[in-house]
Amino acid sequence: MKLYESGLFFDEMLDGNQPKPHYRSFHRKLSAFSKEQLEEKNQQAQSSFLRQGITFTVYGAQGGTERTMPFDFVPIIIPNKQWAVIEAGMKQRVEALNSFLHDVYHEQCILQDDVIPKWLVESNPYYFKEILGVQVPIDNHIFLAGIDLIRDENGVYRVLEDNLRNPSGMSYVFQNRYVMKEVYPEFFSKHTILSLERQMALMKKALLAHRPRKLDASADPKAVLLTAGMYNSAYYDHVFLAQQLNIPLVEGRDLIVQGDMVYMKTIYGLEQVDIIYRRIDDDFLDSTVFREDSLLGVANIMAAYKAGNVALLNAVGNGVADDKAIYAYVPDMIRYYLKEEPILENVVTYLLHDDEQRAWVLDHLHELVVKNVSASGGYDMLIGPHASDEEIALFRQKILENPHQYIAQPTIQLSRAPAYQDGRFYPCHVDLRVYVMKSDDIYVLPGGLSRVALKEGSLVVNSSQGGGAKDTWILKEEIQHAKSSSGCTILDGKI
Repeated sequence: MKLYESGLFFDEMLDGNQPKPHYRSFHRKLSAFSKEQLEEKNQQAQSSFLRQGITFTVYGAQGGTERTMPFDFVPIIIPNKQWAVIEAGMKQRVEALNSFLHDVYHEQCILQDDVIPKWLVESNPYYFKEILGVQVPIDNHIFLAGIDLIRDENGVYRVLEDNLRNPSGMSYVFQNRYVMKEVYPEFFSKHTILSLERQMALMKKALLAHRPRKLDASADPKAVLLTAGMYNSAYYDHVFLAQQLNIPLVEGRDLIVQGDMVYMKTIYGLEQVDIIYRRIDDDFLDSTVFREDSLLGVANIMAAYKAGNVALLNAVGNGVADDKAIYAYVPDMIRYYLKEEPILENVVTYLLHDDEQRAWVLDHLHELVVKNVSASGGYDMLIGPHASDEEIALFRQKILENPHQYIAQPTIQLSRAPAYQDGRFYPCHVDLRVYVMKSDDIYVLPGGLSRVALKEGSLVVNSSQGGGAKDTWILKEEIQHAKSSSGCTILDGKI
């Protein structure tokens, strides 16, 4: 493997031009492959994704919208001690965010104490007064969170974004691991890596813990996964999770509400549904409450929800907590609700409704990243150092016209890692989406989805913007080769 100089960026794998200790075994294995072997294995990996139909949709793309997820076989490897800090930080953050969601839809103590401006919450388009006072199962609004982490130029992990509505991509975590084991089994012989095998069982347990309050204590809850259908960008994700959780995959037309109860239409008649893991946005859930033109949801489902006859996961109204402006206040939430200091830091964030912060940002747009607080997927975003004068002028006008709609952050020198594409290794920027499952307990999926900006020099890792994915290994320890008294080689405690 021909290495590059890691340069000014923090590199996940390299220290100067040498692999870091936790990457040395992997690097030795990698260096043993010829160029032809590497290319053959890379093609085999991409073919595996295509064969399994592992795709995502790019809306508005030319020449068709279905694409396979670009996969890069150089994993992100995280030592166990580092992961322990991330895991603790994830649990702390999700606990505080759930407390905030429960509070703003009930007592509103954090608003009365002026920790967060009341107008900032009430003006949020994802804050629904229809949900005020609604009691959700086990007081839990966040069944699944996808928290995006980056590492800055000093290697410090920082939270970039909270995704609490319908975080996608978990299926790729499992498929990345499957493909790695199938195509590159050599890499696994010298590492003990935290397994993903029990994670779907934990997810199913967390799902079924959300029993609606009206469900009889002796009854087993019936759960389904509600999808927008095959044309949704994350449809593969929906199919995979429904299969792995062993629950029916349904569309809105498959469900009906009668007498404030939700039923699934089957060939045997109507079957009551108690828990809906829904993968459609709030706006489309119920045409009698939200968008009248929605054909994706179920009419009157909100009445059943409020009556306590069905659980909707994630809870309705979560968008108020993952807004990019509210994000700036999450450290304050942690201090307020948990009486703790944040384990993981935020990225410095400028709130443009503040006159002083806005004035400073407008003078430094060429240095900053500007984001629409409600957008996702890398859309409606300015990356100042890479932007033209025309793009900067456009965003200046957007900010002046609607300052509450945008935030700004420093252009962080995202960490890099080697990627192998087109027959060569080169450095690419990466981030990590960590998945957190919550019920009575909180589970953190070991590793998560490492996303990589495969376009050289790009900072945008989203698949819809040309990004790809890597496997993520949480390293328990490197296996030590030792000789038993019989002379046999012992690997990982097994002869």
